[in-house]
Amino acid sequence: MIPYKDENPSISFPVVTVLLIVLNVVIFLITGLGGTERLGMIAHEWGVVPSSLVHGKAEVVQPVPWLTPLTGMFLHGGLLHLVANLLFLWIFGDNVEDRLGSLRFLLFYFLCGLCADFTHIVLFPNSSVPAIGASGAIAGVMGAYLVLFPGAKVRALLLLFPFIRTVRLPAFFYLIVWFALQILSQVYHWGMEAGVAFGAHIGGFVLGMLLLSLLKVDDKIINGPDPIRAPGHWGW
Repeated sequence: MIPYKDENPSISFPVVTVLLIVLNVVIFLITGLGGTERLGMIAHEWGVVPSSLVHGKAEVVQPVPWLTPLTGMFLHGGLLHLVANLLFLWIFGDNVEDRLGSLRFLLFYFLCGLCADFTHIVLFPNSSVPAIGASGAIAGVMGAYLVLFPGAKVRALLLLFPFIRTVRLPAFFYLIVWFALQILSQVYHWGMEAGVAFGAHIGGFVLGMLLLSLLKVDDKIINGPDPIRAPGHWGW
């Protein structure tokens, strides 16, 4: 199932969400100018390489290894990788930013991304394969969305080849299924690396849910075709 929109209008303009999308697109265009080989080199230099951070060893010398958990969030291995990540960020990010406020959302986004990287490093400390992409941070946004808007409706494409149909699902159902698939995929690939950092998704998603217990979010009723009661949480 591929989500393409949600029925959950936000009150404020999602400044940070839009800026993150633009920044990711610009960086992708710049890093892709040198072709696939150059993009691969940049990924090794500025992506998260666990063996470099844990043991100080990497196939390619990294200029600033400790900075890669941040820089790696803005690198993508291809157009499909970029579009998929930014689609999820656009669908779920605006509402979470609306509830948290732009500055807290930005901090939240980076914390989830760093947690996702940490989870990946713990699972694969000897890996010399660079981990790149915004999916860990976006998984955190999805975890927050699950807590804040479990009753919101998500529209998705259901691919049953040769047939494609649209479905309208509660957010809690879609997001729990998505999270369960990440866990199953990580278990299936236990002890070996896959092309997708499923463990990073799990770490980001879990932290996204947990952080909501620390953030002050007022209770609201979101009006729409199906009014949504978005629960409040009190904290800093």
